[in-house]
Amino acid sequence: MQFSGFDWDDGNWPKCGKHGVSKEEIESLLLSKPFVLPDRTPGLTETRYNAVGLNEQRRYLFVVLTLRTTDIGTFARPISARYMHEKETRRYEQTREA
Repeated sequence: MQFSGFDWDDGNWPKCGKHGVSKEEIESLLLSKPFVLPDRTPGLTETRYNAVGLNEQRRYLFVVLTLRTTDIGTFARPISARYMHEKETRRYEQTREA
């Protein structure tokens, strides 16, 4: 996933920060080549992606984002972020090993 930077504002940061995940954790995850899949939520007007990976404290993060292209580049716009639950982490680990 290629992008020039991050798109943060008062619309997306409160949604991402409400689960205790910092901007630095989200940016670090997205820059570290996480596991990324298209979001399967029906009826969306823009393409969204789900990114999963480990932060520096070895906790799994789940980030929903979109890519916004402007005349100066393409920017990752995080929409939501949270730490993964233990059950999700186990399922993700099993999927990666298969």
